This record gives sequence, C-alpha cells and structure tokens, in this order.
Amino acid sequence: MLERRGKPWRYTFMRILLVPLLLAILPSCSLFKEKEEEPKLDPTKPRLVGRVAQIPSGSDFLLIEAYGSWKVPDGGLLSGVGTEGRTSNLVATGEKLGQYAAADIRSGLAKVGDSVYYRPIADSNEPAPTIAGEKKSELESQKESGEMPAKP
Repeated sequence: MLERRGKPWRYTFMRILLVPLLLAILPSCSLFKEKEEEPKLDPTKPRLVGRVAQIPSGSDFLLIEAYGSWKVPDGGLLSGVGTEGRTSNLVATGEKLGQYAAADIRSGLAKVGDSVYYRPIADSNEPAPTIAGEKKSELESQKESGEMPAKP
C-alpha cells in the first residue's frame, strides 16, 4: 500500500475529488436567495433639467439651457436655485428652440448660471391620503354617496 506522510493514497485522492466538487456547489447556494426589490423612484422627485442661460434686461422671462431632452410640459412649475440661498419660481412657457426653452419668472431672484429643477405634480386621480380616524366632511360624504349638496 502506498502511503503519503502516514496517510493512505485513497484519502488524498478523495480530497482531490471533493474540494472541486464543494467549490462548485457552494456558489450555487446564492441562487436560492430572494431577489431584493429595487427601490421605486418617487415620480414627484425634483430633477435637474437645465441652467439659466440668459435673462434679457427689463423682462420677466428667461432662457433655460436644457440638459438633455426637454420633458417639461407647458405651464410646468420650475424652481431656480442659485448660490447664497437664492431661489426663484418659474413657469415653463412651452417655447423651445434647440436646446433652449423659455420660462416666465413668477417670484424670486434668478441669475445666469442658476440650476433649474422640475418637480412633476402627482396625478390628481389618486385619492388624497387621510389620517386614520379622521372624519370626512359632509360635502365629501355626499359626493361619495352620489347625493347633491343642498343649495344655500
């Protein structure tokens, strides 16, 4: 009988067969893990859409240099954010030319170089969340039941 360092050759041969087999089986255990759900992106999360490129003097509108394709609807609400905490509220006019879009300044102070963000409004078809135990107003309960409210 051949012996290697005091052990029969059969044990060494078994180790040579078992080690690759175990190495092949262990990674397959990861196949049984449940897939983690990808976090859902909030559809109303503000996203960067461009920067203020030009503000004509004496006017209440500005030009926005769009980053990528312009997907802001006409009348979409925009926010301009500048340095030193400056902010401005803007409304998209729907006028576009190439990579530039126009917006009206509603309030605040906008300057060239300010970042412009768009925050979509959630669908109005979804019911508004209510606090548990909150009583509905008389008008809401009449709408749900189909009754017409009394005329004053």
